[in-house]
Amino acid sequence: MEVRPTTLIDHINSPADLRALSPEQLPQVCSELRQYILEVLSVTPGHLGSSLGAVDFTVALHYVFDTPHDRIVWDVGHQAYSHKLLTGRRDAFQRLRQWGGISGFPSPKESEYDTFPAGHASNSISAALGMAVASAAKDEKRQVIAVIGDGSMTGGMAFEGLNNASSFPNNLLIILNDNNMSIDRNVGGLNRYMVDILTSKTYNTIRYDVYRGLRKINLISETNRKNLLRFNNSVKALLARESNLFEGFSIRYFGPVDGNDVCRMVEVLQDIKEMKGPKILHLRTVKGKGYMPAEKQATIWHAPGKFDISSGERQTAAPKPEPPKFQDVFGHTLVELAERDERIVGVTPAMPTGCSMNFLMKKYPHRAYDVGIAEGHAVTFSAGLAKEGLIPFCNIYSSFLQRGYDQVIHDVALSRVHMVLCLDRAGLVGEDGATHHGVYDMAFLRCVPDLIVASPLNEHELRNMMLTGYKGINAPMVIRYPRGKGALTDWRNTPRIIEIGKGRCLTEGESVAFLSIGPIGNIVQTVVSRLAEKGVSAAHYDMVFLKPLDEELLHCIGKKYDTIITVEDGCRKGGFGSAVVEFMADNDYRPRIRRVGVPDRFVEQGSVPEQYTDCGMDADSLFRLTEELLLHP
Repeated sequence: MEVRPTTLIDHINSPADLRALSPEQLPQVCSELRQYILEVLSVTPGHLGSSLGAVDFTVALHYVFDTPHDRIVWDVGHQAYSHKLLTGRRDAFQRLRQWGGISGFPSPKESEYDTFPAGHASNSISAALGMAVASAAKDEKRQVIAVIGDGSMTGGMAFEGLNNASSFPNNLLIILNDNNMSIDRNVGGLNRYMVDILTSKTYNTIRYDVYRGLRKINLISETNRKNLLRFNNSVKALLARESNLFEGFSIRYFGPVDGNDVCRMVEVLQDIKEMKGPKILHLRTVKGKGYMPAEKQATIWHAPGKFDISSGERQTAAPKPEPPKFQDVFGHTLVELAERDERIVGVTPAMPTGCSMNFLMKKYPHRAYDVGIAEGHAVTFSAGLAKEGLIPFCNIYSSFLQRGYDQVIHDVALSRVHMVLCLDRAGLVGEDGATHHGVYDMAFLRCVPDLIVASPLNEHELRNMMLTGYKGINAPMVIRYPRGKGALTDWRNTPRIIEIGKGRCLTEGESVAFLSIGPIGNIVQTVVSRLAEKGVSAAHYDMVFLKPLDEELLHCIGKKYDTIITVEDGCRKGGFGSAVVEFMADNDYRPRIRRVGVPDRFVEQGSVPEQYTDCGMDADSLFRLTEELLLHP
């Protein structure tokens, strides 16, 4: 792909090259980075808005701190594209989120500058605190910086890290990137004046000398130091006529500062970098900064797909009959069910558009709850709603449910509340890569008592399962489905209640039996048809339920077939195939079983078809596997 030549960033292959520039050149670096990000992402889709907003303070961080010796720990990673460009990945950036290319998130496997994985939110403060405490314990001269996005501050883990930050000796710097989430209000000139005072070297030298003197005569101890920090923060809030949620923490607080002013950022960071103890620097940034369409519509331009830079028009496919996304089927069906019963409500942790909960929010705004990036809370909040007679549909991306696993066991299954947990993005998800694949849910859910776990073959089955979870049972039910399109253009069936724990035979056959669960069964159907053309009689069973398994059907299969292939869009170890193997062993059946699914390794970014081929889950691989098994009985 041809990208417009630039002047400065062409010569920046590491942060050391950046630090060789003068401060006056940094605004031009920021401008060029924005243009480069726009040009690449216009044809190679990625997360645009957050990264544009973070360009200036990212440049300042690498300019002031000695990375990679000094550590920058990113939260989420949506905001780290300019970080990648400054750390030797400018050319590789053109293959962002592609098979064989670089990840869309910071990855320690990819670069020494990526100090910690950053795909799930709210972990940066805890990880960076651990690094800072370790550096202090080893008496290392190393700075550690946690960069956390405003949305990530809704995650409970972020506050656990904040609460613990003053408990151990460390010099952690927490950068809060606040792009208009209204944590507190901007107070203009007075605020800047106070930041200048509080970050000045003279003020802080005097402050530290006074502190040492008072401690020497026993007027200050480590015990009451925290109370003094709280008092200092409160005085700043009083004088500035502002209030913020950080006043109660025993951490020095600075800001808000304009995070899109790179020269100002360099000044502030240089002033506070050598200060002792944990610190919070609160930045104000504009999501989509420098590109007006993204500034005006931050949600749409978070990850806009392909677009024309000059016009701001996003590319959309020509309208034609095609299957809808599973997410949209979920959203429309939830509205239909909510129209029947006012007890039905929706819950999502910060993904209303991604999971199509926004349909319910539009129709019944008082019956849909976005709880922010707080998956554990979302699960338990839903359980509380259910305990009092409502019927919540809690929609969480499969990979993010990993953060709410204890709540599923303790608050949902143990209480046996009537709620439906819908796991969006189940299975391999494509370009977001290893941190976002929803491949572990079947393995970690099938061992939990009193849970019902199912996965639909297509849109009709998803609607049937949603009705069943609402009206057919009085227990917690999990429905998992993948990202993207289903299989049916005519998807609006009349939903029916299905029998719990019952699978079905889709194709009769004699030579080999395929057992699948979920939409990957559509690939299996293709393979069965190809085998039939070759004269091979293959059976296909859609098991529908992972828990409870259809044991009656499995007894029939175990008695009839010598060769069984299980297929799942999930991890092989401990998942659906393992459940089938356990059943056969427990009941003394001895078929030859091959489990097809995600192998015991992390699968990198790329398209879903590329990932399926890599894992042997595509139609060609299944066809070859079947031929090999039948040729060598």
